[in-house]
Amino acid sequence: MTSTIEPRGAATPAPRGALRRPADMAPNLDVSGLVDTAGGLLDRVVFTDQDLYRQELRRVFAPSWLFLAHTDQFHRPGDFFTTYMGEDPVIVTLDRDRRIRVYLNSCRHRGARVCRADVGTTRNFTCTYHGWSYNLDGSLVSVPNRDGYPEEFETGQWGLVEVPHVETYRGLIFGTWNPEPTGLRESLGDMAWYMDAMLDHDEEGTVVVGGIHKWVLEGNWKLAAEQFATDWYHVNMSHASALMVLAPPGKKPKDEVVHRAGRQFSDANGHGAGFPVHPKNRFDAQTVHKWTDYGALRERLGDARVEGPLTNGHATVFPNFSYLPVNGSIRIWHPKGPDRMEVWSWTVVDKSMPEEVREAQRLYNLRTFGPSGIFEQDDGENWSEVQAISHGFITNGVALNYQMGMDSEHDDGRHPGRTSELYSDAAGRAFYGRWRELMNTPAWHEEQA
Repeated sequence: MTSTIEPRGAATPAPRGALRRPADMAPNLDVSGLVDTAGGLLDRVVFTDQDLYRQELRRVFAPSWLFLAHTDQFHRPGDFFTTYMGEDPVIVTLDRDRRIRVYLNSCRHRGARVCRADVGTTRNFTCTYHGWSYNLDGSLVSVPNRDGYPEEFETGQWGLVEVPHVETYRGLIFGTWNPEPTGLRESLGDMAWYMDAMLDHDEEGTVVVGGIHKWVLEGNWKLAAEQFATDWYHVNMSHASALMVLAPPGKKPKDEVVHRAGRQFSDANGHGAGFPVHPKNRFDAQTVHKWTDYGALRERLGDARVEGPLTNGHATVFPNFSYLPVNGSIRIWHPKGPDRMEVWSWTVVDKSMPEEVREAQRLYNLRTFGPSGIFEQDDGENWSEVQAISHGFITNGVALNYQMGMDSEHDDGRHPGRTSELYSDAAGRAFYGRWRELMNTPAWHEEQA
């Protein structure tokens, strides 16, 4: 189910003035016994253990491609957006050459953030602690009381730490700390085909509407990421009341949801997506539905995408970026310790959409999967419930069952990659298989120079 990744590349040389940590400063835990993809079992300690969480930050988040922002958030030099890569705060900005740059949001002097605003436009990033100031290219350009430093002090060696690789796909910006990564497009693999069903409707691409919504949940980030990769199974039970609200007058959607046919895509890189095929009921914004030219989409994307992942479903790009095509919702699950996550959510729409259609999609997403949305509330309650009891001594030792659809993955001849039936844990098993693989693979920063 998973591929083997061999450590490669030398450790990044330390800049002048940098310190090296001893290799044994943090424990490296073998997680092989915690994830049984062949048997479909998972040890719930993966949601609760602090040492495992610290290892995730350095072996899962640091080497992976992580979603940062949408290109529509940057139009002129100095536009910036602050976010996180794991728990590392970063600044995404457009430099004077109109290149997207990403920097660690931490002053090289005493470590305070050099940008405390969420979003805006600036000429420089200046630390409010002692006034060190950095240009849009990350270079240190101003040091108060410069004469107080030794003659050998060189500002050129104390610029902001930059994320070494930043790439975009269909307007989505990703970055990785890995100095020698597999390219983003290669890392996405077949997942790109499923993403295009949401992001490649026309040549104009997508734009962001309505800003970014943020909220905090008590729950491990993997609970959310795995659900969006693999879990249509919960819809009937968890969202029954919400589906009743959205059902056409006089109709009950429950049976059609329960017995809905579809496919689930699972990938060795941990990505996953599930979607009904030929859905009879469409639970989307009717204004958007009526505006959409499905004939043109069939010509652009093909029948398989229009009759599947375009119309509904859920997906996760490993490790922590998820999206909902029918809502235009993209979101990131920021880890905030083993027991807490911070959810950041955007609404993206086709750039060609007229204003009234954009607004209909924004409101629909807000009412369904916004912070107080009728579906989002159900999901958050489930994740928090799982987390709330997982620290119990006996509870924490009882394995969880991920056996639905065991060994059912195959090439169905219509959708790229390996798929199973819609009701399956296949993508969940692949998600945790990839997590296990990375957790047991030394990252570039652990290699000897």
